[in-house]
Amino acid sequence: MSCGDPHETDCSEVLDHLYEFLDHEMPDGDCAKFEVHIDECSPCLEKYGLEQAVKKLVKRCCGHDDVPADLRSKVMGRIELIRAGMAVPDHDVVTGTSPDAARPRD
Repeated sequence: MSCGDPHETDCSEVLDHLYEFLDHEMPDGDCAKFEVHIDECSPCLEKYGLEQAVKKLVKRCCGHDDVPADLRSKVMGRIELIRAGMAVPDHDVVTGTSPDAARPRD
């Protein structure tokens, strides 16, 4: 997605790292660039607002459940693999099973 206007920070970069921005997981300098971009780009502002609303809804509905630390590290590891463009493992990070485990055998 792009608004078609030139920006110092490209729309695709903002959208690729939107959750890092929402979760305050990026360096302050990058946050400042993203804030400037979102202030001047209405499509990115709209996407930001939507994702922010979803995050608030999830927190309200599911924010009381404790997540095991090892699950968080597995999920974050998989996210990093995907971001790096590496192959995703053949097993389910959450359950630790392979995709074939639930399939009936002939």
